[in-house]
Amino acid sequence: MSIKDLYVNSDALGLAAHVKKGEVSARELVEVAIECIEDINPQLNAVVSKRYDYARELADSAVSDAPFAGVPFLLKDLTLEWQGFPVTNGSVYFKDYIASSSWELAKRMKLAGLIPLGKTNTPEMGRSSSTEPHLYGATKNPWHPDIVAGGSSGGSGAAVASQMVPIADASDGGGSIRMPASLNGLVGLKPSRGRITFGPDVVDLVYGGVVYLCLSRTVRDTAAYLDAVAGAMPGDPYALPLPERSYLSLLSDGKPPQLKIGFTTTEPDGRPLGEEQRRAVESAVKACDALGHELSEVDFRYDFEHMMRLSVRIHAAKSAAYFNSSASKIGREVTKEDVENVTWEDIQLGRSLSAIQHSQDIEAMRLFARNFVRQFHAFDVVISPVLADLPHPRKWLDMSLDLESFDKRLSGDLKFTAPLNQTGQPAISLPLHQTEDGKPIGVQFAARVGDEATLISLAGQVERVLPWKDRKPHVIAGRRDIEQWSRRRHSEHGESNREPSVNITLGLSDAAASNETT
Repeated sequence: MSIKDLYVNSDALGLAAHVKKGEVSARELVEVAIECIEDINPQLNAVVSKRYDYARELADSAVSDAPFAGVPFLLKDLTLEWQGFPVTNGSVYFKDYIASSSWELAKRMKLAGLIPLGKTNTPEMGRSSSTEPHLYGATKNPWHPDIVAGGSSGGSGAAVASQMVPIADASDGGGSIRMPASLNGLVGLKPSRGRITFGPDVVDLVYGGVVYLCLSRTVRDTAAYLDAVAGAMPGDPYALPLPERSYLSLLSDGKPPQLKIGFTTTEPDGRPLGEEQRRAVESAVKACDALGHELSEVDFRYDFEHMMRLSVRIHAAKSAAYFNSSASKIGREVTKEDVENVTWEDIQLGRSLSAIQHSQDIEAMRLFARNFVRQFHAFDVVISPVLADLPHPRKWLDMSLDLESFDKRLSGDLKFTAPLNQTGQPAISLPLHQTEDGKPIGVQFAARVGDEATLISLAGQVERVLPWKDRKPHVIAGRRDIEQWSRRRHSEHGESNREPSVNITLGLSDAAASNETT
């Protein structure tokens, strides 16, 4: 098997295992990753800045006993600072900004052995569920050229799904890990508020509503990544204690406890789910029932419009404050020409709000979160779709729209994801369904605050009974022409829209696979 075959046939832990055994070097993996990015990225526009020489230097000094020793990795180009890397936030205003220091999270990524080769595309300020910034242009979905790749971690999602890298940095302030996971057929865990620090210089992002983790192709990679980066710093406002056991070790439990699981077949306003969303939830319910868990149907009811009104004002206030504080590091104040229209109107709205209004909005949102949690607290896990609608076409979420029109479009994507950012609960998207024409549909599993362990354990069980490892997008290493594929598929009448499976092992398929690197 060639090194490239090894690279695309393995998840992140699998690659690290090969490095530890001396079967391949970190430098060799980096060179293959560079080849894959150069081969595929022109089609997808997922990677927007490259630091290949830095990656080579890091690979040459890789520590083989780190959990992700020598594993190629990509950073999301939003907020997170790794010394020497740009942080453009998808915005012209920040296009020349280079981080002069590293967040604690970045230091933990490095200690885990991950080797960043560059940064991935994101909508300006992470403000959209589609990655189409004016600064860099749109990221294409490797499964289908006409649909969005998701946001705000859309660049990371497209890069992992297309096998440029096995795992990538991601963040979530309303669904920005879970939505790209759903749209790209990946695993995407939003951890609990307070699970991971932003220190040393950043204390909090939107009152704990924004959290960081990753996008991956296997549950075990996500579990091991959380083990590597989790933990608070002294003084963090929402600090959670680390669990007694590693998250990765939970996947080897022979007989996990029975869970009480609620599931919904309705939207927050009581309307029934769409056909594809219903089928996705049903597949998850059947799998959990077969695993011996107790299932009950619930209404996912809450005042969505009330939550959105509060969220828009709170976000606008934080956005105005962020741009105000950024003027010192950029060297000038932001102007209308520096940002897209939605961002500019966010800033203006934030500047118009009083401190009293902002204080009242925070208290009202916390009361909303408390009431939301209470209606589901009897359940260990609640199952829902990730997205209420089928994937949007590109350009649907154009940030040149006025703020009200844009938010009206965006809000439809947030119905099942955004409440969990307000409550601080962990939630994971698993790729359990596809439409007949091959578009991925993710299912969301949510647990109580601090209980990522239950989600990871359950996700591992579901991955074994409903494996997704053989599902491949149409743009992957060695198969890159998405437009040619689209033309061919449209010309094939009456045949399945799914490409034949390629013999590639990406994740847990049996007990032997799960024990490979634990």
